[in-house]
Amino acid sequence: MTSVIDININETSYEAATRQIQIWAQAKESRAVYAANVHLIMEAHDALKFRKVFSRADLITPDGMPLVWVLHLKGVKNQPRTYGPTLMLHVLEMAAHEKIPVGFYGGEQRTLDTLVARMKSIYPDLRIGYSFSPPFRPLNEQEVVQIRQQIGRSGIRILFVGLGCPRQEEWIDAQRGHIPAVMIGVGAAFDFHAGAKPQAPLWMQQLGLEWLFRLFTEPRRLWKRYLYHNPRFVFLAVADLLGLLKKAD
Repeated sequence: MTSVIDININETSYEAATRQIQIWAQAKESRAVYAANVHLIMEAHDALKFRKVFSRADLITPDGMPLVWVLHLKGVKNQPRTYGPTLMLHVLEMAAHEKIPVGFYGGEQRTLDTLVARMKSIYPDLRIGYSFSPPFRPLNEQEVVQIRQQIGRSGIRILFVGLGCPRQEEWIDAQRGHIPAVMIGVGAAFDFHAGAKPQAPLWMQQLGLEWLFRLFTEPRRLWKRYLYHNPRFVFLAVADLLGLLKKAD
């Protein structure tokens, strides 16, 4: 692991992360996997509670190119980007091949239905044992217990969670030890793979400009995230690289 602004990022790849998820899933282990980008790093930097959520993760991949660049400057020279939506496809392909049942939690019902249909079409051997679009409000204790029971009875071993940051990471953290599956926070992947939202062109992703594409497509929702977090991330990342960053509590 290598720390980026006090958050430990795993040195991994699509192949290595997928293999580790396969091992955990086949062992029926309850695990938490997150894909970290600038937004998540800054949310964790700003909130001790969320930083503790990250500290309990089993695997954190470098989802955003800025994190990859910082890792390169810290000596992890060959670290590739391990982007949540793409990792999701790698894991689905593996799950289809290995006959590991999967589930989806999050997103609007129409998006989720489209996603499930598309993934079944792409991966004919994929076993989808669970899908649920939760209400956009905090769940009461009875609902939490019911969902855990439903997921447990479904027999799935990998659960993709698309609730957005930081909600999905907090939800996964609360389910560790209760749901016998590898839970993977994939952010906007449900919307992307269902065709509900456009993805940035590959060249923009490679140049670290995906945030700009998303800002133009959803300015009212995302302007604060990018225009507030991005400049602060650059400042803190430079301080981190120079050894000037004060260690968080």
